[in-house]
Amino acid sequence: TMKFKPNGSWVVLPDPTITETEAGIILDEATSIANAKRSNLLEVMAIGPMCTFAEVGDTVMVDPRTEAVKSRINDKDYLIVGEHQLLGKW
Repeated sequence: TMKFKPNGSWVVLPDPTITETEAGIILDEATSIANAKRSNLLEVMAIGPMCTFAEVGDTVMVDPRTEAVKSRINDKDYLIVGEHQLLGKW
C-alpha cells in the first residue's frame, strides 16, 4: 500500500519504461529500446483528494505522449500525471 498521497487531482502510476531486458541487461535512459517499450495501460497507485474519475486499483489508459513528473517513491519509479490526462479506465 502506498502511503504517498498526491495533492489536488494528481494520479500516481507505475513507470512503464523498460529498464531491464528479459536477459537481465540493464538499459540506460538514452537507450532507444528503453524509450520504445512502454505501455499506456497502467494501474492507479494513488489519487489526490480532488480526483473524480480514477480510483486506486483502476487500470487506466494514458496518452503515451503525456508529460509526467517522474518520481522515486519507496525505491520504485512512478509517474505523476493530472487526472485530465487519463483517456479512459477499466
